[in-house]
Amino acid sequence: MMEKTEKQKMLAGELYLAENSELAADSKRASRLLRRYNFTTVDEPDLRFQILKELFGKIEAKIQIIPPFHCDYGSNIYVGDEFYMNYGCVILDCNTVHIGDNVKCAPYVQIYTAYHPTNPQIRQTKKELAAPINIGNNVWIGGGAIVCPGVSIGDNTTIGAGSVVVKDIPANVIAVGNPCKVVRSVS
Repeated sequence: MMEKTEKQKMLAGELYLAENSELAADSKRASRLLRRYNFTTVDEPDLRFQILKELFGKIEAKIQIIPPFHCDYGSNIYVGDEFYMNYGCVILDCNTVHIGDNVKCAPYVQIYTAYHPTNPQIRQTKKELAAPINIGNNVWIGGGAIVCPGVSIGDNTTIGAGSVVVKDIPANVIAVGNPCKVVRSVS
C-alpha cells in the first residue's frame, strides 16, 4: 500500500506537513488568484466570477464576495447558489468547506478548518490538522463570527455577530455567544 501524500493526509483529517511542495504549490496558486481578485472592482463582476470559478472547488452562478477575501487553497471550498460574503472574510480551507444555497456572511466572518495539535511535542514537529466544515442552506452568519474546525451549521440558522462556533448548531435556530449556543428556535 502506498503512503498517503501530505495533501491526502490533510483532507483525511490526519497530521500533515503544510511545508510540502505540493501544498506549497497549491497555496501559491491560490495566492496569485486572490491577489488578482482582491484588486478587482465592483465594475468587474464577470472577472470576479471567472477568478472564483478557477479558485474554488465549486461555485454556482450567483456568488458575491466583497474584497478583501483570503483563503489557503480555494480548491477545497464548495459554494452553493446566492452566496454572499462581505468585506474581510477568511476561509482556511485545509479541509473541505461546503456552503449551501442562500448563505450570507457579514464582514470579517472567519471559517477555519485548520488547527494545531494541543500536545506541545507534536506541535513542535510542525504537523497540523484540519477538519471539514459544513454550512447548510439559508444560513446567516453575523459579523466577526468564527466557525471552528469540524463544525456543521444546519439549514435556516442564524449565527449572531461575534459568536465563536465550536460545536455543531442544528437547523432552524438562532445561536449566539462564545461559545455559540442556541437561544431560540425559528419556524
